[in-house]
Parts: sequence; C-alpha cells; structure tokens
Amino acid sequence: MLKKLLVVGLFLVCAFLGFFAFKNLPYAHQYKWFPYLGILVGFGIAGLAIFIEQVFRKVPLPVIIGGTVGLFLGLGLARLLSLVFEQLNTGLFSAFLYGLLSVFFGYIGLVLGGRKFQEIRMPDSVSNAVSFVSKRFPKRECPKVVDTSAIIDGRLADLCETGWVDGPLIIPSFVLAELQHIADSTDPHKRARGRRGLDTLQRIQEAGTVEVRIVEQDFPEIKEIDDKLVELCREIGAKLITTDYNLNKIARLKGVPVLNINELALALKPIVTPGETLKITLVKEGKEKHQGVGYLDDGTMVVVENARDLIGNEVEIVVTSLLQTPAGRIIFGKLKEANAKKAVA
Repeated sequence: MLKKLLVVGLFLVCAFLGFFAFKNLPYAHQYKWFPYLGILVGFGIAGLAIFIEQVFRKVPLPVIIGGTVGLFLGLGLARLLSLVFEQLNTGLFSAFLYGLLSVFFGYIGLVLGGRKFQEIRMPDSVSNAVSFVSKRFPKRECPKVVDTSAIIDGRLADLCETGWVDGPLIIPSFVLAELQHIADSTDPHKRARGRRGLDTLQRIQEAGTVEVRIVEQDFPEIKEIDDKLVELCREIGAKLITTDYNLNKIARLKGVPVLNINELALALKPIVTPGETLKITLVKEGKEKHQGVGYLDDGTMVVVENARDLIGNEVEIVVTSLLQTPAGRIIFGKLKEANAKKAVA
C-alpha cells in the first residue's frame, strides 16, 4: 500500500513540476497547450524512473556501487581531457568534444566498474553488511526456500531431525497463505494435506535443529506461486526444496539450485544387485501370470515370478534384474529352491 502511494505521489509531483517548468519557458505564453505538454513529459519521466527502479532491483548491489564509481571516474577523466582543448578551440567545439568524451569514458567506467568491483575481496564483516543491505544472506549461511509440496510431504521434518539439512529454512508468507487455504478447504482430502503441512512446520520449529524464518517478501506483479518461489530464490541467493516435478524443472532452467526430496529418497534406496538374496512378504498379485508382489522397507516394489500362490507369506528370493523408472526402482526376482518347491506343492 505504501509503495502504491509513493508511485502516485511521484507521478503527481513530476506532472506538477513539468507543468510549471514548461509554463515558464520563453514564448510559452504563445501556446496555451504548452504547459499541458509539460504534464505529459512529467508523466514520462515518472514512468522512466519506475522502469529504472525495476531494472536495478534485480542488479546486485556490488554491481550498482562499482558502476556508479566507474561512471563518475569516467566523467571526471572526460572533463580533464576536454580542458586541454578549451584554450585551443572554440566553445562550440569544446562542448561537442566534452560530450563525446563523457559518453565514451562514462560508458567504459560504468561497464568496467560494475564488473570489476565484484572481484574486490572485502573483509567478512563488510561483505556480510553488503549482503544484508542487498537482501542476500551472508556466505556462511545456505538458505533454503521451502515450497508447499515439500511441507505437505512431511519427510522434511525427518531430514531436519537427523541433521542432514543445514542453513535456515525460508518459509515465504505466500506459501503459508496457500497452506492455510488448503487446510481450510471443504474437500476432506485437501484439508487433511493442509493440516499435515502445518503440523510438519510446527514439528520442525519445536525440534529446533534447523532455524525457520518466515519472510513477508512478496511479488505482487507475479501471479503464480511457483514463479514467486523461483524469483525469491534468485533474489536472496537460496536453494529451493520441493517435491514438485514441474517446479523442479522450471527452477533449474532459470538457474536456481533445487533439492528434490524425491530424488534424495531415490538416491538413498539400498543398492541391490542381481544374484543377491532378499526376504520379503508377498502382499498382492502381479500383472503377469503367476507373479507375486512385495515391498522393501523403503517402498521399493519387488516382483517375484511364480509366486502367486504364496501371497501373504514371507519368502526368500534371488534378485534377477532391476528396472529404473521415473516413479522409482522395481526389483525382479525368483524364488529360492525351497520356496519354489513349496509353491509347486
């Protein structure tokens, strides 16, 4: 709300100043419409200021500082060089030369200053202060923005309690609002998922192993929550924790590091090789004839040939092959001799 008032005030002030500036120009009294042209010019200047503000909002603070210093140094050098020719040439030529040198050295100073300033190594205290001003976190921290899907999933709380997750967890206010909306849904399944997400956040906070920060930063001009999450990660230099496949792809395409809980769970599944012996309980029939299906403790599906008659029993099998799918890993096996004879009998 405050920003909107400032924008309205900016347009009004610029229009007011433009009106009176054009009204007092020489010969302005000959054209009644001339002061109203000043209002349009004022509006244009205000719009240009807002555009520049939007562009510079995405530029890191060191680049702005370096570019500003370089610009002033370039303009100063241009002025010194133009003074050499002022005594030898006419005023018109000197003014033209000064303008040319200002554009040349000003551009070089702006570009080189913005790039080279980032290479300067500053003390940690100064670096952290600059990071705070530019809304980025100190380098010793590794902030992680958490999306709604990862909170509702519930496994994040277990990861935090084991100590595998470090750095502050950043929970945007718009994610909390989405969680509350889901928890208040009339659909019982959505309501249960939303409440599970709120319970997960409370569990992480009460455990105290990882700091949780609620940030009020929002992007009103962005409608989609996924786009807001990506923009927030880019602005504060954070990683994104999610279980959403599409958000995972979009964030990585835009250069945001992603920690996908599903990928982590897949990577932590126990390694099984062909020829290895396993004990599982068959719980249901398979798709093909005579197949039985069981599951490992981590949820990996195990398909056993010629075991349909042993459903409900614990059997010992020999792994024959593995199949990796986007949904996870499937293990194929056959019964050991004792179990095979029992199935035949």
